[in-house]
Amino acid sequence: MHLAVAGNIGAGKTTLAKRIADHFGWHVSFESVEDNPYLADFYEDMPRWAFHLQIYFLNNRFAQVQSVRKSGISTVQDRTIYEDAHIFAKNLVDSALMSARDYENYMQVYSSMLEYVKPPDLLIYLRADLPKLQAQIRKRGREFEKDIPATYLDTLNDCYEQWIANYTESPLLIIDVNDLDFVESQVDWAFVLAEVEKKLAYPKR
Repeated sequence: MHLAVAGNIGAGKTTLAKRIADHFGWHVSFESVEDNPYLADFYEDMPRWAFHLQIYFLNNRFAQVQSVRKSGISTVQDRTIYEDAHIFAKNLVDSALMSARDYENYMQVYSSMLEYVKPPDLLIYLRADLPKLQAQIRKRGREFEKDIPATYLDTLNDCYEQWIANYTESPLLIIDVNDLDFVESQVDWAFVLAEVEKKLAYPKR
């Protein structure tokens, strides 16, 4: 079984992925953030480091997907390869933070990789508005995230909503987390878990 958790920066993907994995006794595959050699530079100078950052994430995500399928171990993945292209790279070129030339090169690499990527058995999308995202980002206190512009998070949310509206690769579960706290509230966690379990009971496509 391969589950993937998608959502904007600060939506709670990593936390939910870990909780689901712990509950089912599955492996969890985290996004490479703390050891990413480009992330801090990117937030300091987005146009300079946009392409480097996106290629790093894309390669890392591709390796994760391949590892999940080869291992045969049920895994919950923190963020998907689709988000790298359809959310982050797209937003960067739309915002003139990545050149059209770099974006074209990036998408060619992405398209080649997709031939070897099998979609997750279930995609869980965490929907969160700007106040929720900002509160979560402040709470976890990563130094390189403290100055992320609100406009950047907003435009990412727009990209997410467009992508999710057209997502057909696998079964999809959308969870609005604006009024949920599945860490502190057992009621909220029970609700989220019940929604996931209902989806997992569906016949596989």
